[in-house]
Amino acid sequence: MSHETCPSVKNVLLLDSDGKRVAVKYFSEDWPTNSAKENFEKVVFNKTQKTNARTEAEIAMFENNIVLYKFVQDLHFFVTGGDYENELILATVLQAFFDSVGLLLRGNVDKKEALENLDLILLCIDEIVDGGYAICYSYEIYLLQLCVCLLL
Repeated sequence: MSHETCPSVKNVLLLDSDGKRVAVKYFSEDWPTNSAKENFEKVVFNKTQKTNARTEAEIAMFENNIVLYKFVQDLHFFVTGGDYENELILATVLQAFFDSVGLLLRGNVDKKEALENLDLILLCIDEIVDGGYAICYSYEIYLLQLCVCLLL
């Protein structure tokens, strides 16, 4: 599939308030090594930490990528796409991830709860983005898929 027909996501990041990894998943070879990935995370975190992305998602451009992000408590949620991607689709993916994590953690969205439920958060990322392609735009649909997966 080409990027014209199916929206793609390069990565989904969940970082703590110090910029350290909580849960990350990369779908692009733009960052071939772990150190390149960590450097990207550091740059994105440093450039966004002073913003007020607590009520609504914010958008920024970094290294020819569109990064959408939102913060809650001590967690920072990020979704990255290419500069050719539709920002509204990426925002919908971010919101689906954000809402899904909130429901999975029963509204107690913080680093401690996220680490205790890391398996569910990683499953959440896999259900929303498959191989870099956004497949789920609604947390309600995601939760239905998750229930089916857990029952099987």
